[in-house]
Amino acid sequence: MVVGCCIICTSQAADKQASYNKVVPLPREILLSEGRGFMIDGNCSIAFPDNMIDMQRNAGFLKDYVEKATGISMALKPYIANKTKKAARIKGDGHTLWLTINAEITNDEGYRLTVNDRLVRIEGRTAQGVFYGIQTLRKSLPIILETERNDNSGVTNQVELPAVVINDQPRFAYRGMHLDVSRHFFGIDVVKEYLDIMALHNMNTFHWHITDDQGWRIEIKKYPKLAQLGSQRKHTVIGRNMGVYDDTPYGGYFTQDEAREVVQYAKDRYITVIPEVDMPGHMLGALKAYPELGCTGGPYETEGRWGVFEDILCAGNEQTYQFINDVLDELMDIFPSQIFHIGGDEAPRERWEKCPKCQQRIRELGLKGDGKYAAEAKLQGYFTNRVENYLISKGRRIIGWDEILEGDVNVSAMIMSWRGVKGGLEAAEKGHDVVMAPTSHGYFDYYQTNPEDWNNPTLFKAYLPMERVYSLDPSPDSLSVVAKKHIIGAQANIWTEYIAYKNLLEYQMLPRAAAMSEVQWVMPKQKNYGDFLERERQMLNIYQLYNYTYCPAEFNKRKQ
Repeated sequence: MVVGCCIICTSQAADKQASYNKVVPLPREILLSEGRGFMIDGNCSIAFPDNMIDMQRNAGFLKDYVEKATGISMALKPYIANKTKKAARIKGDGHTLWLTINAEITNDEGYRLTVNDRLVRIEGRTAQGVFYGIQTLRKSLPIILETERNDNSGVTNQVELPAVVINDQPRFAYRGMHLDVSRHFFGIDVVKEYLDIMALHNMNTFHWHITDDQGWRIEIKKYPKLAQLGSQRKHTVIGRNMGVYDDTPYGGYFTQDEAREVVQYAKDRYITVIPEVDMPGHMLGALKAYPELGCTGGPYETEGRWGVFEDILCAGNEQTYQFINDVLDELMDIFPSQIFHIGGDEAPRERWEKCPKCQQRIRELGLKGDGKYAAEAKLQGYFTNRVENYLISKGRRIIGWDEILEGDVNVSAMIMSWRGVKGGLEAAEKGHDVVMAPTSHGYFDYYQTNPEDWNNPTLFKAYLPMERVYSLDPSPDSLSVVAKKHIIGAQANIWTEYIAYKNLLEYQMLPRAAAMSEVQWVMPKQKNYGDFLERERQMLNIYQLYNYTYCPAEFNKRKQ
């Protein structure tokens, strides 16, 4: 039978039995089978193709996940791979969990999980698909604490996997989370944990915001002052820009080797890292280090306040474009992503209106206002297209915030819609590929409980409960068939003006990341918020197992 999102599987030994229907995100098809299931114990092993390093790594992940959750340790064993990459002919022995490649699975991230009394088999068209099957198996396992790992008779712990066939694949190819490390800096260990949480929720794109007005956070060897000066600010505002500062110098940046370590860690979890260097605005970190890149020549300071600031890169200065190309060259050597985020948001153009170089460039290009946007907006379009053309020449492409649409950008530019969904919908109709990341549903720096509650920490004063996150449909039926193909996914963002500590970062991410994961993975007809909450309760056990801090408000509310 097909198990929908509301059917509950019962068992006399439910405390040590896997529960597939409590997984987040919900698999597309769960077919419970008659007959006995599979018993995982210390006699079991995990088999992987002998010619695939990534499948060996997947096997290691599965081993670690099972041992962490249940205390059961399984051996790893390679087997001779089927070179055609079709479903391997596997003879079950009742003690082996098989990881296999199956070219007949149509989606690169899809998988099939089969459980019976003879074997457990996780198949994918690619190793990435197998990884998501592993995540589903991991999340279906019961959590068995240290004190419960032997029963009263002293028998070694076992976990029953009921017989099942699960067929699954994601709705969207782009499933993202964003992290701002400029406003507050988080080091490599925190970023790795962030990636682990993303992997747990089947996310595959890490949008890393590494530069802004409050600090430049990555080493660029050709411009060493970016790290030496641009990463530092003399103080940080207390509260919500109330004019009082802590008078404590603040800084931090990633070396290129550290950035490469993050990229590799993400790659091992099938996550692509998209770096963001926001331009032409939000550039005070760079302007402090190299003031000649601004319209006034400075001096400039990295900001200790939050907000939007008038000083931006000079679009009429050729030196600006050389600087950008040089920075991008070094970043392209670090980040293999085909997509680079160039920001483009919140760039005031007042300096350009008064800058001789910018005005000269406007005249040379023959740029004119159109009644809706001034000539300076068209200058930003020129700026964006020029940066994009450089990246295209290197085999890459750009994504930018929806403000870049104000400047007649090339249709090849991808759009990240943050000021609501309207800009993204319009961009999709025009032929742009679009990622939906609206403030209304995807800004996890907002409160998830009543902002007026004095027990809450100081955060950006807006309210985004988890149910609102869950309600997002990135590709509504109102779109044309052609435009729907240009909605490639959704993303949640965490800006860190008021998030300075690891535990608060986790708290803002969880459990809302689970709601976003269902937006990204699950088909609309399967979504049901009440059912999601019941399944998310199982995820809370996993968060506790890994000592993740999460907001319990939605679950406490429903107990009352």
